[in-house]
Amino acid sequence: MRLFAAVLPPQDVTRELAAEVDTLRKLPGAQGLRWTGRPGWHFTLAFYGEVDDDLVPALSARLERAAHRTSPFPLALRGGGQFGHGRALWTGAAGDLETLRLLADRSEAAARKAGVPMGEHRRYQAHLTVARSRDGIDTRPYVEALAGFTSDTWTVTDLCLVRSNLPKSGVPGEQPRYETVVRWPLGSAGRTGDAGSEESAGDAGSDGGHVA
Repeated sequence: MRLFAAVLPPQDVTRELAAEVDTLRKLPGAQGLRWTGRPGWHFTLAFYGEVDDDLVPALSARLERAAHRTSPFPLALRGGGQFGHGRALWTGAAGDLETLRLLADRSEAAARKAGVPMGEHRRYQAHLTVARSRDGIDTRPYVEALAGFTSDTWTVTDLCLVRSNLPKSGVPGEQPRYETVVRWPLGSAGRTGDAGSEESAGDAGSDGGHVA
């Protein structure tokens, strides 16, 4: 399974971002970008890639521990930026970024301890991808437009393990489909799902990324 750990914004926050993206899509050149949809909006904490089925239980167990060791924290969407000279346009985060980075580090460490091959560690930068471009267009006007954007603040209460299903139809512009495999409450001994169940990311609270 192609998996990653993530924080999913609630529906009221993704509605705010959707309204902002509608404005961005009216800017000149917007048709040259591939805009992501609300079902795929998330903050990736750690990307695992293809994970062998026999490693998923150990990964899930360690992610559950990571969630229980992390207290709920406030977060909001704010501002914007780009990666790869315009190949990815994103909105950033505000709030308790220290705890967000801690959760990201713990999500990466969980994979390493479970035996999932991981690349070189990089300092975590929170970002939610809203558009991509294969040609690397000039996204500065979009970044500038996002500069004044700030969503309502919500309390992050869950760590999610998400499965990314890549497009198979070959239809241009088709988006990956995301499924929340399991979610764990932060700072709690309980759990709300098990690794054998799946729910759509939209049903899980994303209303519907650095992506997967």
